[in-house]
Amino acid sequence: MGGGQSKPQEVPQPKPNPELDKPWRKFDWGQKDALKEKLENFSPSHPDVKDIKILVAGQVGAGKSSFINSIDSAFQGRISSRALVNSSGGNSCSFTQNLKGYTIRSGTKPLPFVIKDIMGLEPDQLVKSAGVQPDYIFNALSGHVRDGYKVINQGVQTDDIIKAVFGHVKDGYKFNEEQALTDQDQDYTSDPSLSDEAFCLVYVIDANTVEYTDYRLIGKLKSIRQAISAKGIPQVIVMTKVDQLCPLVNNDLRKIYTSKKIKEKMELCSQKIGLPLSNIFPVKNYHEEIDTEDDVDVLILKAFDQIVQIADDRLVDIL
Repeated sequence: MGGGQSKPQEVPQPKPNPELDKPWRKFDWGQKDALKEKLENFSPSHPDVKDIKILVAGQVGAGKSSFINSIDSAFQGRISSRALVNSSGGNSCSFTQNLKGYTIRSGTKPLPFVIKDIMGLEPDQLVKSAGVQPDYIFNALSGHVRDGYKVINQGVQTDDIIKAVFGHVKDGYKFNEEQALTDQDQDYTSDPSLSDEAFCLVYVIDANTVEYTDYRLIGKLKSIRQAISAKGIPQVIVMTKVDQLCPLVNNDLRKIYTSKKIKEKMELCSQKIGLPLSNIFPVKNYHEEIDTEDDVDVLILKAFDQIVQIADDRLVDIL
C-alpha cells in the first residue's frame, strides 16, 4: 500500500536581479548647481535669435505639462504649476487646448528659453485602414449612436504640430480636433521669422505605456519626425513616470541607470520612434511633491541642458 512514488519537490528559482552590475550611462548626481549655472548663463549662437524655442508634444496623459512645470521647479527651487495639468484620474482628453509658450525663469530672471506646450496626441478614432473602433460598433448596434454622427480625430492634428514647429501657429491658438489650421486662419503666420521657429521637438512618452502605444499614434509621431527632419529640426524623447514603472527606481532614483527595466523601455522607445538612445532621457516629473528634491532636479536639468544644446546646434548649422 502506498507504493506510489512521491513527486520530487520543486526547488524555487531565484528571482532575476532587476539591477545591472554597473550603470550603463555615466551620470554625475552632484552636477545640479553646475547645470543650473550653465543654463542661466546660456545665450543662443545665432545673432538674430534671442530665445531658444522648444516644442513639447506627446500622448495625452504622458506628462508634457508636468515636464514643463518640473523644469520651472528646478530653476525656482519650489514646486511650480504654471502649465495646468489634469489629475491622473481625470478624463482621457487633452487638458491643454491652446498653444502656449512658457519663458523659463531662474528666480525673477527670465532665461533665453521658451517651451511651447501643445494639445496632446491621440490615435485617430477612425482610420480607413483600421475601420471603426469596437466601442463605436457596439454602441451603434445598441442604438446609442444617432444617424449622421461624425467620428472624429482625438487630440491635436499632426499637421498642426508640424506647423507649430515651423512657426506658423500663433501663441494662444485653440486647437481644432476636427480640422488642422490652414493658411486662411487668423492664427496662421504665413511668413514666420527664424525666431518664431522651434529649434527642437520633444516627444514626451510615458514609460509605462511604451509597448502598448497604439500603432496609429506611432505612425503620427513618425510622420511628424519625417516632415521636420527634412528641414533639419532635431528631436528628443523624454521618458516620464520611471518611478511608477520600476520599484527599484521608485525606492532610489539613483538606480535609474542600473535598472534593467528602464533600459529595456528606452531601447524599445528607440526602436519604435527611430531616435538613438543618446537622444532619450528618462526623468521623474514632480506630481505629488510639495518640495523640490536634488535628484529629481538634476535629472530634469540634465535632460533640459541636452535639449538646449541640441537645439542650439540647429542654430549653428544655419549660420
